Amino acid sequence: MILQQMSKYLAAYLLLNAAGASPSADSITSVLSSVGIEVEEEQVSALLTALEGKTVAELIAEGQEKLASVPTGGAGAAAASSGAAVEEAAAEEVEEEKEESDDDMGFGLFD
Repeated sequence: MILQQMSKYLAAYLLLNAAGASPSADSITSVLSSVGIEVEEEQVSALLTALEGKTVAELIAEGQEKLASVPTGGAGAAAASSGAAVEEAAAEEVEEEKEESDDDMGFGLFD
């Protein structure tokens, strides 16, 4: 929930940065107000305090590191069973090749 609340402020910060402006409380408030978003000054100051002294490239790198540690649902189980899955897929492929060779019954399309 905190991330959702901060995302609009962060988006304004990043827009200002991409435009070459130095994001400040007034400029963030101006950007958000221009699209009809009610601004909470506490949130703006909290964002600026958290981002003080950091570049956007550093923030992106930190975010990527944090995302890399997020579990993606079943990754451990998938890794444990990947050997069995590979063997099963290979067996199915061999079976499909055998079935395909029987389909033409010795006759080619252009024979």
